[in-house]
Amino acid sequence: MNATKQEMIEKLRRDLLDWEGFRPLAPEEQPFFGLGPIEQAFPNRVFPTGALHEFISTRPEFTAAIGGFIAGVLQTLLEKGGVCVWVSYTRRIYPPALKRFGISPDRIIFIDVAREKDVLWVTEEALKCSGIAAVICETRLLSFMESRRLQLAIEQSRVTGFILRKDAKILNTTACTARWTVKPLRSRLRPGMPGVGYPRWQVELLKVKNGQPGSWILEWKNNSFLHPQQEQMVQPDTQRHYA
Repeated sequence: MNATKQEMIEKLRRDLLDWEGFRPLAPEEQPFFGLGPIEQAFPNRVFPTGALHEFISTRPEFTAAIGGFIAGVLQTLLEKGGVCVWVSYTRRIYPPALKRFGISPDRIIFIDVAREKDVLWVTEEALKCSGIAAVICETRLLSFMESRRLQLAIEQSRVTGFILRKDAKILNTTACTARWTVKPLRSRLRPGMPGVGYPRWQVELLKVKNGQPGSWILEWKNNSFLHPQQEQMVQPDTQRHYA
């Protein structure tokens, strides 16, 4: 056998990713999210679409920061058409604010339900619709079995799902492909200029299947993500936040 041990290991890794649904995409098929070094943390170095992403929030300001980050990702998902479904029982997003992230609010179908227990049922039904670009769900609780049902729906439709868990108290095991948290940071002002700068976040990938967790600083400017290089980590600013 001419293959080296390392080559055999790399082939086995590729086979495992393929069996688990992480199919390598041709360059022309790969959506460009502009996430830079974050994308290196994922299998095949590509942000997982047609997968379920879980975002953990313990404070209202974190929820606002997560909403902004998801909106930045959503801009790319909507480039090829379709709409996004946003399901919630206590919606906090301000639709006109989505324009700051290059999204027209009329591309979002907001579904506000009266009872929290109905949120996941509506989300599952939306995820079954292959014509939808993405589904965002705001909820507090998500069990493993509930997340598994959502993941099974995604495996059939290939719709990208985002679960925003507000006021999360317990980090239980779920079937989600990735678990994130996003915290607001103080914006950077231009020298000598007053006011508020561009939205800035501490993005943490807490866990990801077949990938590498990590933490990064991101900024949103001119409808794209920016990546400050070699910047010292700073503490999240819980006094000001941006959606």
